[in-house]
Amino acid sequence: MRIVVVSDIHSNLVALETVLAAAGSHDALWCLGDTIGYGPRPNECVALMRQHAAVAITGNHDLACLDRIDLRDFNPDARKANIWNGAQLSDENRAWLESLEPAATIDSRFILAHGSPREPIWEYLLSPEQALANFEHFSQEVCFIGHSHVQLGFRLRPGFERCERFLPDRSRTVQLDGTTRYLINPGSVGQPRDQDPRAAYAILDSDAGTIRFNRVEYDIQKTQRQMVEAGLPGALIRRLEFGM
Repeated sequence: MRIVVVSDIHSNLVALETVLAAAGSHDALWCLGDTIGYGPRPNECVALMRQHAAVAITGNHDLACLDRIDLRDFNPDARKANIWNGAQLSDENRAWLESLEPAATIDSRFILAHGSPREPIWEYLLSPEQALANFEHFSQEVCFIGHSHVQLGFRLRPGFERCERFLPDRSRTVQLDGTTRYLINPGSVGQPRDQDPRAAYAILDSDAGTIRFNRVEYDIQKTQRQMVEAGLPGALIRRLEFGM
């Protein structure tokens, strides 16, 4: 199966549509949460995930927009954007988001978590030390994570006591061998934070046993204009062009 893995869309419809077009034909799509928040098109992004996602989980911004977690846990700009996003949701889209959990087991090989396996909602998994501790919280070969908006991976080889952090600029394709275990972050579709403003996603070929990291340019200025029209905070608008 050819599976598109996306995360942290953050109501950026222009980026999402570009990713779906670039990804091409696929058998399934997995969404790792934070479909909304920050950006200008929450209903449209939720509608596309309702249409395309075979499996979807929730993220901290989704929960904040639904008033399911304390908005005081967010900085003022994120708080304002989350309140605005939540107010836009249709009843149907709200109900779909409310039905999602922050983690999901796919099968004996794959599992999804928004933040991390041990703390699905809040943990930003960025260091090898964190990753090593998280490998104890799942048994599958691969756990796909989001939340940090950074496209990266962690590799734990059999018999090793340390795990390796790697970035896709060195190896864009990961070859699964059935023994090495991975934590994989496909990066953010709608708000990358790894100094690369292009929309990020990954493609899993479960038959070939490969995961490929991908980036695609999208019309950032169009999203920025939509954010201006919505009255969203200027800092959130400007950061898109820098990938920060």
